[in-house]
Amino acid sequence: MDVDIARIQWLTKALDQQANDPGLSDRILKKCNLSRETITSEANVYSAHQEAMFVRYACDALGDITFAAQAGLKFSSSSSLTAYISKYSRDLRQVIENTSRFHRIIDPAIFLSLRIAGNFASIEADWKDASFARYHRRTEFLIFTAVARMRNLTQSNFYPIEMRFQHEVGRNSEKFQKLAGFPVNFGAERLEIVLANSSLDKPVPTYDPTLRAHLLEYGERILAERRSPKQKLRAQVEGLITRSMPGTIINADEAAANLGMSPRTFARRLKDEGASYRDIVDDLRCDLAQTFITNGIPLTEIAYSLGYADQPAFSTAFKRWTGQAPSTFRSRLDFSVKA
Repeated sequence: MDVDIARIQWLTKALDQQANDPGLSDRILKKCNLSRETITSEANVYSAHQEAMFVRYACDALGDITFAAQAGLKFSSSSSLTAYISKYSRDLRQVIENTSRFHRIIDPAIFLSLRIAGNFASIEADWKDASFARYHRRTEFLIFTAVARMRNLTQSNFYPIEMRFQHEVGRNSEKFQKLAGFPVNFGAERLEIVLANSSLDKPVPTYDPTLRAHLLEYGERILAERRSPKQKLRAQVEGLITRSMPGTIINADEAAANLGMSPRTFARRLKDEGASYRDIVDDLRCDLAQTFITNGIPLTEIAYSLGYADQPAFSTAFKRWTGQAPSTFRSRLDFSVKA
């Protein structure tokens, strides 16, 4: 899944500004199979997975769980089609409606929608590819970026009523609250930004109905020509597992039934992709466990979330995956070693 290259350009610049080590960004780019050269040209694209890994590694290397959110809140420019449609929209309501319509052009992994109920409005985000729900730092970056873009477009420093994330960050929630300057809640039912209805009427000073109409027509042509990317079976399985948590991991037969396959066909299709259900569960658990530890979640809660009977069972599995106990886990990479 290819995404807007302006974001990785900004993330790299933000990391350069914050890191004491001038080579850190280059090492992280290399770890993500990227380079300064590949992200320079606007014609180049990169994958959402590479973006997710970059922000994860950057947060780990800096020892700052809020780096991605900070970078998102300062993000201001983009040369994507959706950015230009937003720039020439009438008001914030039209910006959100247009973004909901065309956002998959720049990020096919997530879907945005506007919901209005009573005195409140909500920009809701849903995963088209639920396997991306595991990338908490990227999720924070995207949602804080949305706030920055709305402020930039309306040229006003307005504050949402609340921001809600589905994942947990333990005691780190206070850091996000301080950064945002408005309520930020974790462990919520939905991933969303809650606004006052009056915010939807905020005008966009660069509104141009003629340019907007032209860009909308162009955007519709792109949507008509572009097919939605077909997810690999592994990504669909990861999504099913992620949605079954916390506390439960669905078994292979249940996953097969959810996808309309027999257990034999399901196993064969995964084998064709070089995977097995057990390997996928282990890989996902290992990845989430490291993220949860970084998030500051207590080990007992992590064990429950990942479907283990108790903490000792989880600790045994974690040591098998990583070679170390959860209590001694520090970081995925040693960025102090020169590439």
